[in-house]
Amino acid sequence: MKNLAAIEWKFLPVPVPTGKTQSSRGIRRLAYTDWGDPGNRDVVVCAHGLTRNCRDFDFLAAALEQDFRVVCIDMAGRGRSDWLEDAADYNSAATYVADMERVLEHIWQQNSNGHFQIYWVGVSMGGLIGMLLASRERPSVHYCFKTLVMSDIGPYVPSRILSLFSNSIGKDPRFPNLDELEAHMRSTALPYSAFTDEQWRHLAEYSAYQYGDGTVGYRYDPAISSGFRPDHIRDIDLWSYWNQLALPVFVLRGEKSEVLTLEVAARMQQHRANVQIRELAGIGHSPMLMDAVQIRLVRDYLLGIRGQTPCYPG
Repeated sequence: MKNLAAIEWKFLPVPVPTGKTQSSRGIRRLAYTDWGDPGNRDVVVCAHGLTRNCRDFDFLAAALEQDFRVVCIDMAGRGRSDWLEDAADYNSAATYVADMERVLEHIWQQNSNGHFQIYWVGVSMGGLIGMLLASRERPSVHYCFKTLVMSDIGPYVPSRILSLFSNSIGKDPRFPNLDELEAHMRSTALPYSAFTDEQWRHLAEYSAYQYGDGTVGYRYDPAISSGFRPDHIRDIDLWSYWNQLALPVFVLRGEKSEVLTLEVAARMQQHRANVQIRELAGIGHSPMLMDAVQIRLVRDYLLGIRGQTPCYPG
């Protein structure tokens, strides 16, 4: 197994809109990890869930890097990426789409082969960001979307489900040490979201931020919860974007998930021959793509898609 602790973050400057500068240079930074051959034209872009970070994908990236370049992003306000000055921007899809457009442009600038193909892998929120990007009508001369993998998310999530997250998202607990933070993660996880001890430790280590007083907290901006106030919660309804997709889509659904319901999953497949849905027994929201079974499913799917054409404009 690759030494995951040796993997280093890289940082990409992102321009901050006028009036929202967080530094004298008017930029903020996105953190990411980069695996495999930087000249590989087949690029897997991994996008995490709402409160998570790019290191969730270490196990998947290690399994893919021989065949793909794999770029895993810390979204704004998460992991090692800078926090946003205006909390309201965390609730705007435009924030994440613009950031990811900058990432894709950066990948193109680094790739000596020019035009490249995107295999988007997104968990929960990360899947929605990929869907928004892949549904755009304007083509890019630099890249195209080959496929979209979505872990336990669809184009519709009712507000009643979103309101359940308001009790936990954005909290800022502090713990005396990493062991206590890991214990908190285990105690607050759904009973059907089991990980190995190695995976729990991995999640805890890369979710942790150590403060000057020695206490340990979660590595995200608590302001990401601003959109989950009762007066802000609305249904997520992105069917119009889903209906614009032309590329093949692979959806992993946790059998016990309330976020991606059977009804929504069935509608996603209506009139679409290129949507595959795989249900994972005993799993809830959301499959993290860390265990061997889930990694194999994603890897086999991506390798199968790699040999197919066409590639759909981004």
